[in-house]
Amino acid sequence: MKVMIRATAKGLSAYVPKKDLEEPVVYAERDPVWGGEIRLKNGWTLVLPEMPAETRLPVTVDARRVGGGDE
Repeated sequence: MKVMIRATAKGLSAYVPKKDLEEPVVYAERDPVWGGEIRLKNGWTLVLPEMPAETRLPVTVDARRVGGGDE
């Protein structure tokens, strides 16, 4: 699924256009987040693709949802 990752004053945020959903990132497996799992405040777990550490935000990526939350 397409997910836009952006930086906010409170940290990273993920926006899923197809669901019109924006949630803060509450856990990141890696720093930077590329190539690892992230968990959103709503409970979703997403796997982000490998990207260079210096990737500028905001950026839209193809993420894979692996768990959490309804739907």
